[in-house]
Amino acid sequence: MFDTVLIANRGEIAVRIARTCREMGVRTVAVHSTADRDSAVSRIADASVQIGPPAPRRSYLNAAALMEAALAAGADAVHPGYGFLSEDAEFARICEENGLVFIGPSPEVMERLGDKAAARAAMSAAGLPVLPGSLTPVGEDEAAGLACEIGYPVIVKAVAGGGGRGMTVIPDRDAFAAAYRRTRAEARMLFGDDRVCVERYLPAAHHVEVQVLCDGHGNAVHLGERDCSAQRRRQKLVEETPSPAVSPESAARMAAAALDGARAVGYRGLGTFEFLVDDESGDFYFIETNCRIQVEHPVTEMVTGVDLVREQLAVAAGLPLSLRQEDVARQGVAVECRVNTEDPDRGFAPTPGLVAEFVPPGGPFIRVDTHAYPGMRTPPDYDPLLAKVIAWGRDRDQALDRMDRALAELRVSGPGLRTNVGFLREVLANPVFRKGTHTTGLVDRMLASRNG
Repeated sequence: MFDTVLIANRGEIAVRIARTCREMGVRTVAVHSTADRDSAVSRIADASVQIGPPAPRRSYLNAAALMEAALAAGADAVHPGYGFLSEDAEFARICEENGLVFIGPSPEVMERLGDKAAARAAMSAAGLPVLPGSLTPVGEDEAAGLACEIGYPVIVKAVAGGGGRGMTVIPDRDAFAAAYRRTRAEARMLFGDDRVCVERYLPAAHHVEVQVLCDGHGNAVHLGERDCSAQRRRQKLVEETPSPAVSPESAARMAAAALDGARAVGYRGLGTFEFLVDDESGDFYFIETNCRIQVEHPVTEMVTGVDLVREQLAVAAGLPLSLRQEDVARQGVAVECRVNTEDPDRGFAPTPGLVAEFVPPGGPFIRVDTHAYPGMRTPPDYDPLLAKVIAWGRDRDQALDRMDRALAELRVSGPGLRTNVGFLREVLANPVFRKGTHTTGLVDRMLASRNG
């Protein structure tokens, strides 16, 4: 096992990683920008290093600064968390070149799966179902012809995109040219890569993903599926496992497909294979792979009892998985809500500032992953995620009731500070969500009704 791990991230995920490392006897080094000098992870890690000013490009996205911090601290591995450089193949290579273990899949696998077109092609070759569309990047004329062939609506995606960004749904032929060009321009600005692919868009779909774990000894297991259909503009708000939208038989087929895909590309580490499930037919289609730990990983941990960060560290250290497929036993239902410092009444605009009061919920079967504490300041430079509240129940109704109770208990306040807690409770109370029949369009329809 590693002696020292540098945590190349911030916020709640950095705290989460540090805690498992502490349990394993692994020394941790936190990094922080000047805006995060008093961060929670800097307080609980064994050491902390300032790496730059608030701007992510000059701190958490600065590979040179991260390498300097890791080497100076005597680290032998780097955990990237999620976001920032977690799926950056070049950063993984830089780690390897400096004698550090990057806790994640190989750079080659990340490159292949990080390119949406290449990933679709690889998974199609492995036998996974994909939506009709391009398996390689396409220019405007080819994309327009393909859109007519597969039928509208279509979605144009940046091949280097992620996190719900760099995607545009195009309803008809008249809107195609302008939307295509706008998506390429956005992709160039966000990712430095304007290549795009096009595929059929499912207006009514469930977003379901499968968690997989693979080691370097030929072992691979899945830990079930998660449903992420409650999302706003393709940004996830509520996640749960198991999915209420798919049958156990369909979920098993999806999990087997995910393992087939992982084995086909020689995946190693923790990964998530994401699928869309057609609400009408029940057919599922591969859409992308996330080569990192997910924001929503706690719901899987709550129903399986498996510490996913511990498994990540062990696999990266060259150890075999600690469990076999028959050892994975899921019990009950877990739900996660993302609590953000944002104002739902102003288009979910971020509300950074002083957190004067922070009282997390408690009680039976409630987990809170957070980096918040009274007196901290949430900088305007980063994602507004303040906390993740996770509730477990023996069935879905009990889990949802516990979640609503927990959100009602949560206290967050400060000058000008707002959160999305009230809106999250609206989602939980929505009859369609409560029945578990919601699709990816539910939240946007709720907002349209609310604002109209």
